[in-house]
Amino acid sequence: MSGRRTLAAVAGKTAVRFALGVGVLIMLVPLYVLIINAFKSQEDVSASPFGLPWGRLTFAHLRAALNNPDFNVVRAYGITILFVVLVNVVSLVVTAPVSYVIARGRKRMHVALLLMFVAGTFIPNQVLLIPVVYVLKALGLMGTIPGFVLFETCLTIPFSVFLYSAYIRTISPELDEAAAIDGAGRIRTFWLIVFPLMRPVVATAVILHSLSIWNDFVDPQIILGPQSGLYTVTTGVYAAVGQYSTNYTVLFPNLLLAVAPALAFFVVMQRFIVSGLTSGATKG
Repeated sequence: MSGRRTLAAVAGKTAVRFALGVGVLIMLVPLYVLIINAFKSQEDVSASPFGLPWGRLTFAHLRAALNNPDFNVVRAYGITILFVVLVNVVSLVVTAPVSYVIARGRKRMHVALLLMFVAGTFIPNQVLLIPVVYVLKALGLMGTIPGFVLFETCLTIPFSVFLYSAYIRTISPELDEAAAIDGAGRIRTFWLIVFPLMRPVVATAVILHSLSIWNDFVDPQIILGPQSGLYTVTTGVYAAVGQYSTNYTVLFPNLLLAVAPALAFFVVMQRFIVSGLTSGATKG
């Protein structure tokens, strides 16, 4: 009987590993196509997008994308990093105190607030674009850095509040009481005592928001617009797509330049994402 259970357990593990392996291979196919086609000619890409012609691979198209006079990649990196920093800072300053109030609250109002923020995670970004455009136009913020930062910050608020409030609830309220006995107010208690303990979950939120902002294409394309002169690293891909044809020798190198930093950032920081999402569940 125990032998059958052992065989069943081994078979189950093998099936899970096989399914995970197939899933990984399927997810790696687009990355493989992106990387190899960034070094191929227009003819090779059109004839065999999955092929790997070793003798005809070249770095010329990648160098041309880096030196493209119509799209300054370095400037695009700088603008995108600026947006990432500003959105994360504003989002943290706004959502962290709100999450603390909700987590420590004991009234129905606090539960209702949390449910309202959680409901915001189910609203697609595309649904918000049209009303946001009208609001930003009325405020004179269309095509400006503050307008785009405010919009991206609003997109991060529901998830941040949900994540932070769940984590703060794992932090003992006795710390707040001890701080109150020492004469600290709620604001000081939060920033000096509770907030330092939130570093794992804050790191998780910052990483996820950074990747979302970096990979965003539709929002900066619409809100910033071509007239503003502000473009992120992903909007440069649009320059390679024509009305009747696509220049693959520009498209794939630009895509690779846009994806590579985000992919490297995720690989390096993924352990912080996992630790931040699990620490709240295992803490105290």
